[in-house]
Amino acid sequence: MLITQANTNQVDFAKGEGLLPAIVQHGLSGEVLMQGYMDAAALTKTLETQNVTFFSRSKQRLWTKGESSGHTLQLLSAHTDCDQDSLLLLALPQGPTCHLGTRSCFSDAAALPMLQKLMDTIESRKGATPDSSYTASLFAQGIKRAAQKVGEEGVEVALAATAGDNDELLNESADLLYHLLVVLAARDLSVNDVLAVLQQRHQS
Repeated sequence: MLITQANTNQVDFAKGEGLLPAIVQHGLSGEVLMQGYMDAAALTKTLETQNVTFFSRSKQRLWTKGESSGHTLQLLSAHTDCDQDSLLLLALPQGPTCHLGTRSCFSDAAALPMLQKLMDTIESRKGATPDSSYTASLFAQGIKRAAQKVGEEGVEVALAATAGDNDELLNESADLLYHLLVVLAARDLSVNDVLAVLQQRHQS
């Protein structure tokens, strides 16, 4: 259920004795950023301010993420599960989410969504010796070569689609997406920036 200020009374805080677990997920990449707890007041404040606010069990008060560091979580939407006794918050992080300075409190690379894992791998190849990997060699050749590969793979995708070869279409699409990510990384951008544009278009 999508939570709005008009239907917060449907959230079953009583089941958790006033506190419910709240998972924060990156609203674009899908990466799980952190987990906290919310009471009714924290949820209300989150919806009102559009900054994710929890109930801190250690401080015994409301705590807005980033109130000291400035690394807030900008709310996109709030949801409950089918039993209305746990919360899912889609948000955009304004800086590192974890107090240790990492993007997520769940920093295990194996826990990343596939696309984020690929983006991180590509980013890690920047500055590496060209013979260490294909990605590093693309960066070394410059953005024009990577951009050329996007054009080539785009043609291959179109040809596979018109030929009706689904296996080839999937393989060429994977190549196209990979090379697009390299081009974006070369410009210090990511697919999340592209998704942000699509989100803005969807909202307009």
